[in-house]
Amino acid sequence: MLCKKTYKNQITLPKKIIERFKGVEYFEAEAEEDKIILRPVKIIPAKGVSLFNIREKISSLGISKDYIDKAILWARKKK
Repeated sequence: MLCKKTYKNQITLPKKIIERFKGVEYFEAEAEEDKIILRPVKIIPAKGVSLFNIREKISSLGISKDYIDKAILWARKKK
């Protein structure tokens, strides 16, 4: 099925395809050679997640404190 990318880089998925994913709001997008792969993702609220779990996840992703500090400075820059 044909999909068109808008000037804002948005793609509207055909109704026949999206009907198979009722209730899914988020998809993980990945580029594989000349293909775009979308996988449904279930978002689980952080309720009951400890600070230890969050720090462990950040560490497993290879994100350093320095990287986070730089990201905060970048986000707070005035436009």
